[in-house]
Amino acid sequence: MKFFFNFGRYLLLLKNAFSRPLNHRYFFRQIVIEIEAIGLSSLGIVSIISIFIGAVLVIQAGYQMQNPLIPAYTLGYGVRESIILEFSPTIVSLILSGKIGSSIASQLGTMRVTEQIDALDIMGVNSANFLVLPKIIAGLLSFPFIVLISIMIGITGGYLSAILWGITSSNDFIAGLNYWFIPFEITYAVIKATFFSFLIVSISSYHGYYAQGGAVDVGRASTKAVVYASVAILLSNLVITKIILG
Repeated sequence: MKFFFNFGRYLLLLKNAFSRPLNHRYFFRQIVIEIEAIGLSSLGIVSIISIFIGAVLVIQAGYQMQNPLIPAYTLGYGVRESIILEFSPTIVSLILSGKIGSSIASQLGTMRVTEQIDALDIMGVNSANFLVLPKIIAGLLSFPFIVLISIMIGITGGYLSAILWGITSSNDFIAGLNYWFIPFEITYAVIKATFFSFLIVSISSYHGYYAQGGAVDVGRASTKAVVYASVAILLSNLVITKIILG
């Protein structure tokens, strides 16, 4: 019963959030602020993780492809597919659920326990629309861009690793990147990133918006936000992959 209660309240929060903003100028300015907080501030950690994961993928794949019967271009092909189809859209989203999700839940949770959200409601302001909707829109706009950057940096990291450690030649790796490339795979990655961004921001906002108690409870809300968002990403990843690629 608790699940249905929370799920119903989550849907009501989204219903209140997706209403018409009262002040459009402030609303769009807030979206820009949230894009910087959610998207631009995440580029550093995403870049570092992507370049090292790309390098590790090449080393591991190169170790497993030492059979001379396996074409040399297979390395670049395998790394490209792994990064585009799974690593950049899914693993990066899981990582960002910890960074962004905990931040959103902590921010809204602090506002709730300090009665700032109650003050907005008393003044007749739709607090869900005022606080949550700019975050959701910023996430929907930022995540596809972050995933595309992650794909480029991950493949670059793999290429540099292959060349620096002599795992394969530059021509063979690039040939693998170009081999049987299906452009829809990029679209698939963007679709997953967009959906995951909505889950991360909305679930984190829900746990922060309805936090109760004091500082300890805000911390618990942040932890719940990360856990539930991560589980939702994994479940939806299975469903989306089956629908689109199955």
